[in-house]
Amino acid sequence: MKSPICFGTDGWRAIIADGFTFENVARVAQAAADYWRNHPVPGRLTRVVVGYDRRFFSDRFAACAAEVLAGNEFEVILTPAATVTPAVSLAVRDRHCIGGIMITASHNPPIFNGFKLKSHYGGSADPSICQAVEACLDRSPIRRMPFAEARHHRRIRQIDLRPAHERAIRRLVDFDQIRRAALRVAHDALFGAAAGAFTSLLSGTTCRVTSLHSEHDVRFGGLTPEPIPRNYGPVSSFLRRHPHDLCLVNDGDGDRLGALDGQGRPLTTHQVVCLILYHLHCNRGLKGRVIKSITLTSMVDRMCAAWGLPLVETGVGFKYICPELIKGDVLLGAEESGGIGLPGHIPERDGLAAGLVLLELLAWERKPLQAILLRLEQQFGPHRYGRMDLPVPMDRCARLLERLQTEPPDRLGRLSVADLKTFDGIKFIAKNGAWLMLRGSGTEPVLRIYAEAATEAEVERLLQIGRRWTRVV
Repeated sequence: MKSPICFGTDGWRAIIADGFTFENVARVAQAAADYWRNHPVPGRLTRVVVGYDRRFFSDRFAACAAEVLAGNEFEVILTPAATVTPAVSLAVRDRHCIGGIMITASHNPPIFNGFKLKSHYGGSADPSICQAVEACLDRSPIRRMPFAEARHHRRIRQIDLRPAHERAIRRLVDFDQIRRAALRVAHDALFGAAAGAFTSLLSGTTCRVTSLHSEHDVRFGGLTPEPIPRNYGPVSSFLRRHPHDLCLVNDGDGDRLGALDGQGRPLTTHQVVCLILYHLHCNRGLKGRVIKSITLTSMVDRMCAAWGLPLVETGVGFKYICPELIKGDVLLGAEESGGIGLPGHIPERDGLAAGLVLLELLAWERKPLQAILLRLEQQFGPHRYGRMDLPVPMDRCARLLERLQTEPPDRLGRLSVADLKTFDGIKFIAKNGAWLMLRGSGTEPVLRIYAEAATEAEVERLLQIGRRWTRVV
């Protein structure tokens, strides 16, 4: 009996050698081939880009998918080395492909791998496309052309997509200014596909790059390759001993960005987003709509209100931000997890492009990041943030959220509730601007509790209120 395969946000993920097997990868690749064959896109070739990250056997899983596509008479562009996801998305768009496949589990633990779908416009496939591909599973027998034969017939071509991606993201910034800035840049790749990226990007400039955790380790050094402060211990210690101007951190497939200041103090992804928004508007003079997920800091709201920038708030996940980027007139798209989309680029988060914008900010201002952050806090107020993930059965999550929506409390401890938002969970906003949000994972028996306030102590009080609510359902 064939194992069930369920798609999530933009593809399928499973535990390697359990659900994520060569047989199942071939099944999903055949389903994708069937979908693309039956849904041609005007102006797009029957060509697919296949890329992969540094996880265990990712290169072989990618080759398996490429063989199936070749067997279905698609032309396949396969990366010859581990490549960041945004480079694959860019190639899909610029090489007139009908779609793309990225073998990655992004920031998930090392035991996972994944099969992500990319659409012709150079971004994650719409959820409806993922559902349609899932519906194609096992409708056709798997057609597969052996790798050597496919290469001989030029059904599979191996092309390094990294140089084209580097050229594209250099054009997004004033690279000459970065070239002259003599910045000391540390880059923590968290053992992922972005290893060596900033060394290559800044080659030939006056900047000096220190690459950290760039070796290939399928266990990711015992961490999950996610750019969040709890994973910054080793790099923080290194920076305290060896100061730099900035440390950039990427996740396992390079589409998200985190950072530390040059002395090893972690920045939250919220601070990174606010720094980039400030630079794009105040220094570069750019305008446009700002798209943010509902769990991203409300400092963005205050910045947009002060600068007259239209703000659009979406549900959690870049799948909601991507359609807004496609519409155009967007200054910035950003989510709490460090996914950042930039104007004039692909409708996709790109951790390397966002990192270059931070470097441009430093080259422009010639001030420490902490000084710029202090100036933003003086103008828009302090914003402290916390998140708590609790194991709660999905039915209990649903009951709790329904109860809070039908019988919402009018206070958060000593704070009066002024507003309520009920899309993608429930968010309580206090009169002083502090907020508390609860939402279910949707794919796991996990309740996520988010809070923001002016102080760490107030954030902790709000999180504990959310925790207490879970005990009454």
